Amino acid sequence: MAGIWVYADNPSLTLELLTAASSIAEGLKTGVAVILSHDRDRAQDYIDCGADEVFLLPPLSGDRSAGDYAPVIADAAREKKPDAILVAGTSGGKEIAARVAARLDTGLCGNCISMSVEGDSLVMDRFMYGGAAVQKVAFMAKPALATIPPRAYEPSRPTPGRQGKVEELPAPPISGIKVAGRRGREKRTEDISEAQVVVCAGRGFEKKEDLAMAREIADLLGGSVGCTRPVSEELHWLPEELCIGLSGIEVKPALYLGIGVSGQIQHVTGIRDAKIVSAVNKDENAPIFAVADMGIVGDLYEVLPKLISALKKAKG
Repeated sequence: MAGIWVYADNPSLTLELLTAASSIAEGLKTGVAVILSHDRDRAQDYIDCGADEVFLLPPLSGDRSAGDYAPVIADAAREKKPDAILVAGTSGGKEIAARVAARLDTGLCGNCISMSVEGDSLVMDRFMYGGAAVQKVAFMAKPALATIPPRAYEPSRPTPGRQGKVEELPAPPISGIKVAGRRGREKRTEDISEAQVVVCAGRGFEKKEDLAMAREIADLLGGSVGCTRPVSEELHWLPEELCIGLSGIEVKPALYLGIGVSGQIQHVTGIRDAKIVSAVNKDENAPIFAVADMGIVGDLYEVLPKLISALKKAKG
């Protein structure tokens, strides 16, 4: 069927993609389909959340990777002619999106943050120049492919009892590439992308030991500690998994507190969806104050002890 297809390689992100797919499918007056990797039990869940059809991919043997699905998806797209294929912006998703786009000789919009229908064209927005500008990409050829970063859309809510069709796709051809082994990357800390309060440590801290003040504030507020790239990449004071910004993670807390953070655009891109942005910096001209809802101009070594004391008093 024509329509908007979603490649499901991550259950929670697939629900976000279904929200995106449903919004543009309505504008194009078409349906939504999910390409699901062998997990038939989830098919009805996705139908309940907006899919009209589910394409089931067969399981892969242990020495093969999800990239092997690319020719099967491309062949199905040639036959059924979807308007667009949406893929989560994970490392695996980006790989398969690029492979499918190459096989179909069509366009791919990476890190798409929003989509709309203008006439007969599908228009996608993505950040460029480190988040300083938004690029609009209009697709004339079909299908249009896009990778969408996590949390760009709210998850789709189920409507139990929806009816949909399930179709099985053929097994992928034998690949000339063999996976010799897989080794997961060990995470050294928590995932702060879902934290409701984020206390971010910047280069204004003079010593690694002083980060204890940021951790104490985060604990008092029931939040998590993040950092800017210099703190993780240059000083190695915190793991890179805590780096917030264009080349790190994006956070959407109810409260963001930047301490000693200058506020360069590469970092601000990662906090653009925070509900309240606050900052402590001794430089009154620091860029962070241009995006902050509230801020304190002062030396963090003078401000933080007073803030910690006030928070402890408030907590009783």
